[in-house]
Amino acid sequence: MVALSLKISIGNVVKTMQFEPSTMVYDACRMIRERIPEALAGPPNDFGLFLSDDDPKKGIWLEAGKALDYYMLRNGDTMEYRKKQRPLKIRMLDGTVKTIMVDDSKTVTDMLMTICARIGITNHDEYSLVRELMEEKKDEGTGTLRKDKTLLRDEKKMEKLKQKLHTDDELNWLDHGRTLREQGVEEHETLLLRRKFFYSDQNVDSRDPVQLNLLYVQARDDILNGSHPVSFDKACEFAGF
Repeated sequence: MVALSLKISIGNVVKTMQFEPSTMVYDACRMIRERIPEALAGPPNDFGLFLSDDDPKKGIWLEAGKALDYYMLRNGDTMEYRKKQRPLKIRMLDGTVKTIMVDDSKTVTDMLMTICARIGITNHDEYSLVRELMEEKKDEGTGTLRKDKTLLRDEKKMEKLKQKLHTDDELNWLDHGRTLREQGVEEHETLLLRRKFFYSDQNVDSRDPVQLNLLYVQARDDILNGSHPVSFDKACEFAGF
C-alpha cells in the first residue's frame, strides 16, 4: 500500500509526514505527538486533526475512530493539529451571560450535555440553543401602511399575522445533529439557552433554583408575548404571581 504524504500544520510550524491510508485518526494524532515537539502543548484529548476549507462551514474535524482514507485525502493535503476547545457565550433567559468552554468537534446534542452540566441543569435533553436574529433583518421590506382605505383592508391581514408571531416556529433553533461550525456559528456570537421540549413535570426539580428560575422566566415571557394565550382571569392571576 502506497504511503500518504500529508502536511501537518501546528501554529506556524508545518511538517510533512508519511501515513498508511488505513491509519486510524487516533493513531495519526499519536504519531504526530511523537514526531513533532510542538504537538505536546497540552492534554492529547484536547487536540485533534482539522481539515480546513475556504468556506469555514465546510471545514471538518476528523473523527478519532475513522481511518485517514475515509476522508479521501490526497498527497500534499494539509491538516491542522489544533485544540478542539472553543469559548461559547451562552445567554440565559434572565439576561445573564456565561462563557463556557465546549468541544468544537461535537454536535449540539453532545455540547448541550456539557453546557447544562456546567450551569447545573440536569434535564439537558429538554433544552436547546437559539441563534438570535437581528431585529433589523426581520423588519426589512415590511414598509409602512398608508392612513387611507388600505389601512382598514389590511387590518384583518395584520391580525392574522400577529397570531402567528412569537411562536417557537419563528425561533432560529440550532440543529442538534450538526456542529456549531457546520451551522456557521462564530466565536463572537452569543447563543440563547432555552427550554424546547417539555416531556414531563416530573423532570422539574423544585429544589433546583437554577432550573426553576429559567422555567419561570420562560413561562412569564411566553405569556407576555402571546406564545401561550391565557384568559383575562388567568392573566390577572399570573400578574399577581
